[in-house]
Amino acid sequence: MKHAGADALTMLGPLLERLRGVEGLREVRPGVFYLKSRAFLHFHEDPTGLYPDIRPPWAADFQRLPADGAEGVAALIAIVEAAAVRR
Repeated sequence: MKHAGADALTMLGPLLERLRGVEGLREVRPGVFYLKSRAFLHFHEDPTGLYPDIRPPWAADFQRLPADGAEGVAALIAIVEAAAVRR
């Protein structure tokens, strides 16, 4: 599964804007976020959709989450905000 390109990230516009507003996150490339100096969140695309990979501070590796629909986006935002607070 490849990293999400510019066209795919365009579809995530509102979500990316919300992530950009989270204090402590740093977007090093479009759609690729770091928390402190550690890779934290990025997106992949495949024929079935877009998927975020997130590595919160309490996890050793990236975890792929379903983020389609309001429920998936809300879960992703909750994890991002919890991780940012713990930094």
